[in-house]
Amino acid sequence: MSYTTMENLLKADFFNTTNDTIKTMMSTVISATLPKTSNTALTKPVKFTFRHIREFEPSGSLSCVYWNISEWIVDGCSVLNSNSSHTVCSCVHLSTFALIMQTSSSPPPSDLLELLNLVCVIVGLVFFSLALLSFALCQWSPGVNNVARINICISLLSAHLLLLLTQQFLSLIRPQQVLCVVIAGLLHFLFLSAFVWMFIEAVLLFICVKNLSQISSRKWEGPSGWFLCVIGYVVALVVVGVSVVTDPKGYDSKQCWIKYDKGFIWSFLGPVCVILAVSSSKKHFFHTSCQSPKN
Repeated sequence: MSYTTMENLLKADFFNTTNDTIKTMMSTVISATLPKTSNTALTKPVKFTFRHIREFEPSGSLSCVYWNISEWIVDGCSVLNSNSSHTVCSCVHLSTFALIMQTSSSPPPSDLLELLNLVCVIVGLVFFSLALLSFALCQWSPGVNNVARINICISLLSAHLLLLLTQQFLSLIRPQQVLCVVIAGLLHFLFLSAFVWMFIEAVLLFICVKNLSQISSRKWEGPSGWFLCVIGYVVALVVVGVSVVTDPKGYDSKQCWIKYDKGFIWSFLGPVCVILAVSSSKKHFFHTSCQSPKN
């Protein structure tokens, strides 16, 4: 017999262990009895399979437990095998059973480190704001626009502001798993778009230097700002969209950021590495072309 919501009453916290771990109920509560007898002992162990109701942490430890008066205990029960979605347990008696996962509790964050992190992010926001105002109000040449620089500041300013608010209210956001995943996706998009805009700025600088004479005479017109905005944000949006479609569970609903397992982090690191590699090769090409002798 399976009880749909009994795990909310017989919580994993009733599983007393010597280790200081975080305990999570991984299955519904089930009961197994024999009709017309009060004997719960068995001559052979009974096997039963639990379906995980929550995501399994690879670093976690699973325990097959049964309810004894006022607590969960493991006497006579053991885990036979397990995968990401199911666990097979074996017990030498009948009772009320459940599956509990134990994970190591993270050390409490340092108050000094949190304060330092808060101060650094706030200082960064101030300087991003000043840079944004400078680029928006000042333009040193009519032939060169500040669209890329402005959008770099907008992306980084928005990302750091969202990151600051998320960390400050993480305890309130974390229970709302959908909201946490949405925030992780937005952070992924904003930081990635910042790198795309950095690449666009590098390309514009390269074109600017190659056409310096035309810019000086005001005969050269750079790419349209709208065209650059489409490239700067659509590329990042496409990468995030493809990543979500490929692995919908790639965002961590606890830290509101990208998960580091299963390679999903490469949906961010991959494009960043490509951008840095192309930018470096372009810099090397430009340096070589400038040093080559002219005929």
